[in-house]
Amino acid sequence: MKILVTDDAKFMRMQLKDILTKIGHEVVGEAENGEDAIHKYNELKPDIVTMDITMPERDGISALKEIKKSHPDANIIMCSAMGQQGMVLEAIQNGAKDFIVKPFNATRIKEAIDKFL
Repeated sequence: MKILVTDDAKFMRMQLKDILTKIGHEVVGEAENGEDAIHKYNELKPDIVTMDITMPERDGISALKEIKKSHPDANIIMCSAMGQQGMVLEAIQNGAKDFIVKPFNATRIKEAIDKFL
């Protein structure tokens, strides 16, 4: 699977990229905010996007809605910190396929990605 990793924290992007690569997926790009994710989605056409919820410039839910508007079949997995259940629910209602809670757990990430295989 070709995956676009979106998170405003470089450390989190690196950690997620490392896990995804180790479980056999290709990270085709990284985005540091929702605006960047929208542009990179259109450019790279990834199979899956991991999307942080809380980011500067444009948050993950806003980016999710924008991507889904022009690509209703987009596979987006939200990433959230504990305590963001309300936002996770809003993301699912707007078309997110799954969510992963930070800190990242390799087994949980694999489960979320495997749903698309």
